[in-house]
Amino acid sequence: MRTFNTLSDLAGAVGEHLGHSDWIAVEQDMITAFGEVTGDQQWIHSDPARAASGPYGTTVAHGYLILSLLPVLTAQLYEVRGVSATINYGLDRVRFPSPVRVGSRIRVGAEIVSVEPGSGHATQAVVRMTVQVEGVDRPACVADTVRRFVPDAGGANG
Repeated sequence: MRTFNTLSDLAGAVGEHLGHSDWIAVEQDMITAFGEVTGDQQWIHSDPARAASGPYGTTVAHGYLILSLLPVLTAQLYEVRGVSATINYGLDRVRFPSPVRVGSRIRVGAEIVSVEPGSGHATQAVVRMTVQVEGVDRPACVADTVRRFVPDAGGANG
C-alpha cells in the first residue's frame, strides 16, 4: 500500500506504477448477481449451458462488473491523506481487450498519469487502471479513472 501524505506527494508520483492488488476470483454467482441488479441478462453472462457453445466456451463477466470492482481493488494500492473527500469524477478512456471468463482470477495495477488543479480547491488525478486476468497476456480492462481530492479545511495539504 502506497501512502501519500500530501497532494504534493501525489503530484510527485506522476509516471509511477503503484503495484498490483491481490487476486480475486470472478465466479458465476457474482456475474449473475450483477446481471440481476443491472438488468443485463444477456446469455453470454447468465446462461452457462448456452455460453458453453458461444465464442468464449463459457460465461464471461460484464465489462461494467469489472469496472465496478476497481474501487475495492484500488483501495489495496494507495491512499491519500489530508483530504476531506475523494470523489469519483469519472473515466476518460475505457477498453476491454479480452474477456474475463467465469472462474478467472483478476487483479489491478495502477499508474498515476497526471495530477493537476481541479475546480475549486480540489486536485484532480488521472490513474490508469489495468485489470489483468491470471494466465492471460492481454489485459481484461484498461481504464483511465479520474479522481478529485478535496483537501482538509485547514488547507495544510500542499
